[in-house]
Amino acid sequence: MTARRILRLSGADTITFLQGLVTNDVDKLDQGLVYAAILTPQGKYLADFFLARDGDNVLLDAAEDLADGLVKRLSMYKLRADVQIADSGLNLQRGTGEAPDGALPDPRHVAMGWRMYSDTPSTDDGTDWDAIRVEYCIPETGIELTPDSYILESGFEMLHGVDFKKGCYVGQEVTARMKHKTELRKGLRQVVVEGDTPAGTEIVADGKAVGTLFTQSGGKGIAYLRFDRAKGDMEAGGATVRLD
Repeated sequence: MTARRILRLSGADTITFLQGLVTNDVDKLDQGLVYAAILTPQGKYLADFFLARDGDNVLLDAAEDLADGLVKRLSMYKLRADVQIADSGLNLQRGTGEAPDGALPDPRHVAMGWRMYSDTPSTDDGTDWDAIRVEYCIPETGIELTPDSYILESGFEMLHGVDFKKGCYVGQEVTARMKHKTELRKGLRQVVVEGDTPAGTEIVADGKAVGTLFTQSGGKGIAYLRFDRAKGDMEAGGATVRLD
């Protein structure tokens, strides 16, 4: 399980502060977990995370590798806002079986089960998360989701990670323009994979770069592709790749 850090945001301005920064509508916290991202002003991905209501506070569940940078970014934006950011000391439990009391459904897809935050050491029920992610083309922080990618190319709309009615946030103009004024020419897609090759291998067709193959499971994979070149059988190292 990818290491996570659970931050706690407190203070009278927390909700307003987050609403002006993240891609999703923070007012949805009263309905359960909110999946969201923070972007550069140019609309490129910086970090994705889950937000959860914690009384008057908000928990932020992010990958450990991104947590320090995320704290710095949030601190840069908060200026004089009444917002405090600290480690919560809580741990993540997750699974796909029967959800315990206090667990919340993963908002990205029903197949991703539930998440819960408590003092208990982090646990995982042994679910093959890669198999589920590949089956439903769900990207993972640090694998398919990398700096300088665009969230719509990464499937954030399908994952309920962006709200187009909430108003302004950092990077909103570029994201809205990609949604309403352009047709995506690149993005993540499920592919069939025949053979073995490491994640991160370049995909080639007719001698031209087509994209990159990432997570693989059960003869399928998640690939980032240029759609105009992704036709027929393609090569990724020693493997053959084609759109499912």
